[in-house]
Amino acid sequence: MLRTRRVLAATVAAGALLAFSSACASGGDSPGGKQTLTLYNAQHEDLAKAMVADFTKETGIKVNIRSGKDFELANQLVQEGTKSPADVFITENSPAMSLVASKNGFAKVDQATLDQVPAGYRPSDSTWVGFAARATVLVYNPSQLPAAQLPKSIMDLADLAWKGRYGVAAAGADFQAIVSAVLAAKGTDAGTAWLNGLQSNAKVYPGNGAILKAVNAGEIPAGVIYHYYWYKDRAEAGANSKNTELPFFGNQDPGAFVSLSGAGVTRASKHQAEAQQLVRYLTGKRGQQVLADSTALEYPVASGVPANAKLKPLSELGAPTIDPAKLNGPQVVELMQQEGLL
Repeated sequence: MLRTRRVLAATVAAGALLAFSSACASGGDSPGGKQTLTLYNAQHEDLAKAMVADFTKETGIKVNIRSGKDFELANQLVQEGTKSPADVFITENSPAMSLVASKNGFAKVDQATLDQVPAGYRPSDSTWVGFAARATVLVYNPSQLPAAQLPKSIMDLADLAWKGRYGVAAAGADFQAIVSAVLAAKGTDAGTAWLNGLQSNAKVYPGNGAILKAVNAGEIPAGVIYHYYWYKDRAEAGANSKNTELPFFGNQDPGAFVSLSGAGVTRASKHQAEAQQLVRYLTGKRGQQVLADSTALEYPVASGVPANAKLKPLSELGAPTIDPAKLNGPQVVELMQQEGLL
């Protein structure tokens, strides 16, 4: 009987030790005592993986990536609140960051990280920072639209003369960020009137890539996209861009809007120091160089790292000065729904 009790006690103790070890592993410890972070990723997955892999190589801190779309993950973070498993959130466009910030979902960004990012590439409230950027452009087919007839402003696309002559990806976070910039630059009344004109004039496509293909094929003369779709296609074979050109609006026009990809530490994170370290890496020289060297062909915005030489320099884009903290994603969706674009 005594032997049986001893065996049972040893079995229970071993089971408890195994359970404790499993709990530690699932709680985010990686070999060597380093924490494992959870990244809610709405950026391109290949870019996020490349940056995270280099971060882990440099620090030993592992990162689990959960990918989704900008507002999908932003709304999930808001719903999860203080129970969210996310340590860091990164996006393609900044309105989703502003949504989380408006619900007090971010911890304050470390000053050392803020110092790496110029003021124009982070919100005025410093609740998060920009780590990449993409420029708004109007891709066009010269065989259908002579350069002399290009619109001078993105606002011109609301004019009746442009009916049926360009495409937008209305349901995408990219285009919705552009709309938010128009509203911030021109005001709600002018922005709503512009959306009304787009509802009458624009052909709606499922994404920027589809717009590029349609312009290249002569299906439409022009389309509103982000720069890197064109540059990435040209860097490969040019199959979907060979018949197109890529002018930039410039002159602080809303059509020259530069959208920021944001990074922030969640208030819910149980690993604040490591999470801050990841955001500091993304905006530091090493992380920004990984971005610049990648096939993403987005713009680095921090630590003085230049963009890929194939891109028009960020300083020459003539982008409007817009505080990303003022970009209101929910308002944009509501107005686009009212105007029949969504």
